[in-house]
Amino acid sequence: MDVVQLSRIQFALTISFHFIFPSITIGLAGLIAITETLRWRTKRDVYDRMAVFLAKLFAVTFVIGVVSGVVMEFQFGTNWSTFSAYVGDIFGAPLAAEGVFAFFLESAFVGIVLFGRDRVSSTVRWISGLLVAFGTLLSAFWILVANSFMQTPAGYTCSPDPACGPTTTKLVLTNFWAAVFNPSTLPRFFHTVAACYVAGAFFLLGVAAWYVLRQRNLDVARLMLRMGIIVAFLGSGAMFASGDLQTREVAQYQPLKFAAMEGVCKTEPNVELAIFGLPPSQDCTTQATTVGVPDGLSLMMNLDPNSTIKGLDQQSDQSLWPPISTTFTGFHMMVGIGALMMLLMTLGAFFLWRRSVERQRWWLKLAVLAIPLPLLAIEIGWMVAEVGRQPWIVQGLMKTSAGVSPGVSSTDVAASLIGILLMYTLLFGLWLYSLAKEIRRGPEQDPSVVAAAASSVVAAVKSAGGR
Repeated sequence: MDVVQLSRIQFALTISFHFIFPSITIGLAGLIAITETLRWRTKRDVYDRMAVFLAKLFAVTFVIGVVSGVVMEFQFGTNWSTFSAYVGDIFGAPLAAEGVFAFFLESAFVGIVLFGRDRVSSTVRWISGLLVAFGTLLSAFWILVANSFMQTPAGYTCSPDPACGPTTTKLVLTNFWAAVFNPSTLPRFFHTVAACYVAGAFFLLGVAAWYVLRQRNLDVARLMLRMGIIVAFLGSGAMFASGDLQTREVAQYQPLKFAAMEGVCKTEPNVELAIFGLPPSQDCTTQATTVGVPDGLSLMMNLDPNSTIKGLDQQSDQSLWPPISTTFTGFHMMVGIGALMMLLMTLGAFFLWRRSVERQRWWLKLAVLAIPLPLLAIEIGWMVAEVGRQPWIVQGLMKTSAGVSPGVSSTDVAASLIGILLMYTLLFGLWLYSLAKEIRRGPEQDPSVVAAAASSVVAAVKSAGGR
């Protein structure tokens, strides 16, 4: 493999591993904020113990995310220095804002929730829970600003060639707000956050279902179960709604990516909405073989079954087409997994409404097994977003092959790739071990139950002594 392919594989490995942890922590932070609000309003001890337990799970996951994120950012300088110099004037502000404001906000205030529960007032602790959630959202926003600029660049000019020709060496920021709120920022932000909240809710739900199946920590587990079902159900709906919004944005601003996602080779009316099937060949000599809804794509995109959908043939240079098979298959897998999650949560909401969810052992077992589903959908969705942009690293401005570091060899990248793979294997094992340890330990016991148990032991000892 050449240095470009190896560098792409290394960055894909790094971002795929790293994104597991923010996906969970963003969702858990929202659940911590909800729990802290309920604790603050009701003063019930069960919400206090639940909030502390969630904060422990958050902290374990957050630490691993920080370590993997540092490795990812280093690669901008080691493997992609030409790209970094090209977009440095644009990327500097959002990446600095993410580190200075968002990272320190969430890391500082989760410490108050976790360790300062008895050292601050109830209101300060509640505000801290809200700020943890706000910090994670702020972090996601600034990272997505940088990535969205790569998808739909705005608010820039080129230097030294203002026409952005082949002699351009870097992009220069001319309009900060246009760059921040480029056409894809908000649709991607809403969709990503909704997906992360679903991931956090599925995680919470799976842990709660495990406790219920084993009749452990039932007072906290029942609250976690209800909260997980409600947030996952509502979040799944928001995920589909925001996903539709983002798909429309892609169709408008990245039409080749959209055509590859849907497997549309020819620009024509009355286009079928493919549900599942085989993608077309890369040169489109073989059309897609799919099962779908006749005229469905035309109807969905334009509210007209006879409307025209632009295909890959809108670009005559096939070297500028994205990898069709990966983009098409990934997109439909993501949608399929999302539909499966929605079905599972619809059943859960029905059982919750009927107050029978704890008796549905088969559903509880599925909830435990379904913990990885939203993470898988998120990873595949990210892959579609990035692969579907190829061959561009900055859409329409810089090709991926032009962004690599000139002084790095294939041997260098291969060696570091092996090292990163070994380190991530160790980190993942450490995370699973620490997480399992916290889950087995569970939330703190109800003080009244502990006191009653202690009284029973004392009474039994006294009774035995009397005899």
